[in-house]
Amino acid sequence: MSRLKDLRKERGYTQIKMQHLTGIDQSDYSKIERGKRYYSFEQCRQIALALNTSMDYLAGLTDEKEPYPRNNNK
Repeated sequence: MSRLKDLRKERGYTQIKMQHLTGIDQSDYSKIERGKRYYSFEQCRQIALALNTSMDYLAGLTDEKEPYPRNNNK
């Protein structure tokens, strides 16, 4: 889950900021970053939106950090 932590820090966000952006409790978010807890599809989606990246990047399926073109209805 180092991608998640690295990208969060690259964006200048704290775990508390991520809690505000995603609605995921900070302690749960910390566990996700450390690989102690898996995130749901919806949590992954919220994290990708907050960090302006793709779910594929978070999952390690691509090295491209930029998100795909998105629909306006997110």
